Amino acid sequence: MFPINRLSRLRRTHQLRALVNETFIDLNSIIYPVFVEEEIDEQVAIAALPGQFRIPESHLAEHVQQLYEEGIRAIMLFGVSKHKDEIGSDSLKENGLLARMIRCAKSAQPEMIVISDNCFCEYTTHGHCGVFNHQRLDNDLTIINLAQQAVICAQAGVDIVAPSAMMDGQVKAIRGALDESGFQHIPIMAYSAKFSSSFYGPFREAAGSALKGDRKTYQMNYANRREALREAAADEEEGADFLMIKPAGTALDIISDIQSHSNLPIAAYQVSGEYAAIKFAAMAGALDEKAAIVETITAIRRAGALIIITYFARELAKLIKTGA
Repeated sequence: MFPINRLSRLRRTHQLRALVNETFIDLNSIIYPVFVEEEIDEQVAIAALPGQFRIPESHLAEHVQQLYEEGIRAIMLFGVSKHKDEIGSDSLKENGLLARMIRCAKSAQPEMIVISDNCFCEYTTHGHCGVFNHQRLDNDLTIINLAQQAVICAQAGVDIVAPSAMMDGQVKAIRGALDESGFQHIPIMAYSAKFSSSFYGPFREAAGSALKGDRKTYQMNYANRREALREAAADEEEGADFLMIKPAGTALDIISDIQSHSNLPIAAYQVSGEYAAIKFAAMAGALDEKAAIVETITAIRRAGALIIITYFARELAKLIKTGA
């Protein structure tokens, strides 16, 4: 009459639950996004991202060292440029903001893994991710510039390049350019399934994007599951070393699908809107922020992401250190 299999036996105490825990959060696999603004003297609070700031370029070295001391081991750099033009040419210069950020971060803490966001939306006057030609984004001109940008990053000392423009053939173009320039050792973290999403809203404020309209013609339709597998397979064939899915929280099924189809390390980006939703809900007393951070990050790991990019990295570092 009574159950023989009682699954609750292993949930009875904290010690038993810990003994059979299947999914762990490790700071070594967490990446923290950092926004760096040139020509400012004090950090600027990002209203849409409570607790996040634009860091003055002159403070970046100190900031990177502080992050390392807190336990952060990898950062992704986003530039807030004051020198925008139609093609984002500042990011193609050996002494442009993108290159300067990389050199500064690596000099400040050589053990920190520094990742470049390889795109043009932060550096263009129109806010789109590449060369805007006749009212549309020119895929082929953009991948030429992406390849050049990636080489600039490699020359500056970047550890990983992460192309996020969602251009067809971008990984192949970047891999070829890096190899031809003697940077065969630099890995590519491909934004393979980057969905057009309402959850990117706060990022635009953070990065100072001038975008009008949307990026639906080149970012993926979030309704498409099989297309995400095709995108990931194409990037893997073109030479990607990591496959990334974004946004993480609304694509747990995609993370799981791609992880089951590929042997490459899978990354996922818990994006600005996901961070903001938890932050503002917590500020309103609607949920426990610490519990929500751990639960959402655990869910992304459980879905199959080995690496997670999240604005909660510093909070996670504190929680892990304190055992909370």
